[in-house]
Amino acid sequence: GAPLPPLAAHPFLDALGAHTVVIDGAMGTSLQEMALTAADFGGEALEGCNEVLVRTRPDAIDRVHRDFLEVGCHAVETDTFGGAPWVLDEYGLGAETEDLNRRAAAIARAACDAFATPDDPRWVIGSIGPGTRSPTLSLGKDPADDPQVIRLAEMEDGYRRQVRGLLDGGADVLLVETAYDLLQVKAAVAAANDVFVERGARVPLMVQF
Repeated sequence: GAPLPPLAAHPFLDALGAHTVVIDGAMGTSLQEMALTAADFGGEALEGCNEVLVRTRPDAIDRVHRDFLEVGCHAVETDTFGGAPWVLDEYGLGAETEDLNRRAAAIARAACDAFATPDDPRWVIGSIGPGTRSPTLSLGKDPADDPQVIRLAEMEDGYRRQVRGLLDGGADVLLVETAYDLLQVKAAVAAANDVFVERGARVPLMVQF
């Protein structure tokens, strides 16, 4: 395939080299403290799908970001931990993968821009979670026999869709987080690199395993 575009000098990497960068706390816990109801999610069928709140209650997601920024966090993570299509499909939202990820990044972008100063920039971290399926545990299994089976190609395609949405919404950095399966990490990193090549531009990519 085409070579990766070079990672040009990036302000986030400069910040990491200059001082400790403090990232926000848990999105899910913060939302639970708001005591949201099924109506906030758009109905009982969507209750628990935090990712849909970027559409149904963007003010709640904005509030979480701003609460962390107000106490001095340098970066906030998008509300996209479960933003891959095979996770969203569990709520019938897989077709909206790009839009929900874009909305999430845009909400975080607006909050960060409201707090940023030339001497204290704020960063949007595009959150990419492990999803609800393991490609390693799927090896040798037939998708017809087990709905939890996922092939690496399907996972890579899904992560490409998620990455496109995050970048379209203004993510400064991508974070593959809380990973427990090295094949899943491989899929996410490969997908991100594919999108970087596709767009001819690259952002920092972090992995938490």
